[in-house]
Amino acid sequence: MKTLIVLLLLLFTLNASSLRISAQTLNQDVLKYKILDTRSLKDYQAGHIHGAINFDVAQTYSNMELNGKLTDPLEMQNIIQLAGLNIEDNVVIYDNGSFFDAARLFWALEVYGFTNVKLLTAGYKQWLQKGLKTTTKVTSVVQSDYITVINNKRLATKFSTQIATKNPNHIIIDARPIKAYIGKVSVAQRFGHIPKATNIPASHNIDKSSNISILKDVEILKDIYKNISKDKKVVIYCALGKISATNYFALRELDYDVSNYDASWKEWGNDLKLPIVNPSQK
Repeated sequence: MKTLIVLLLLLFTLNASSLRISAQTLNQDVLKYKILDTRSLKDYQAGHIHGAINFDVAQTYSNMELNGKLTDPLEMQNIIQLAGLNIEDNVVIYDNGSFFDAARLFWALEVYGFTNVKLLTAGYKQWLQKGLKTTTKVTSVVQSDYITVINNKRLATKFSTQIATKNPNHIIIDARPIKAYIGKVSVAQRFGHIPKATNIPASHNIDKSSNISILKDVEILKDIYKNISKDKKVVIYCALGKISATNYFALRELDYDVSNYDASWKEWGNDLKLPIVNPSQK
């Protein structure tokens, strides 16, 4: 029995860690993956990982000025096709090292049916520091025939989040900084947070103790989310559905049933019909 338990724990650890990849491993197997650079085209053209394709994270937003709502299916289908991505591709995503953009694209691709997606454990800055191969040459791609597939389990909406506030089998996590959670600051007309939400800031998933940011180890993430029951569905939100994608990634690694609310607080906080908890009374 003890041997079986050890094997099960080992299997879980392997599955959990399979959603990330180190710079060293990617550099050794670079041809195995479609590598996506989420930075702007200008930054991409100035230098990127050899073989990387530019997939500006801005393309995942329907209208960033309005809220964080995910790009609609037909437009996203076209974007994915032009990036040369096929549903069965092994994909690795990186950004400048914040992980917010990389995690946002990770989540967006999972919503749109991709199942073999990983994050680079540190961003482009670390890649440069390690002296690994870069280029300014734009990677050529062949347009794919990707057809939209939507995994609704990964996408939370205003309606499904309303249900979550009343369903005892749902947990809501607010990934914004504590000042936003307690109503001191807000990107919306109202201040506060969604009822029943607990605050676990997105920054808690990232280790900034060195001169670069790195995703925290799985064992540390387990401790951060130890009070979140795996028997319940989890809804994550932030201001624009961006930084909350980092929590989404962490919970996916830990095998939670989790979805990210794309329009997030900017939609919820501006809808006067929706309930809020407002400790600041602002």
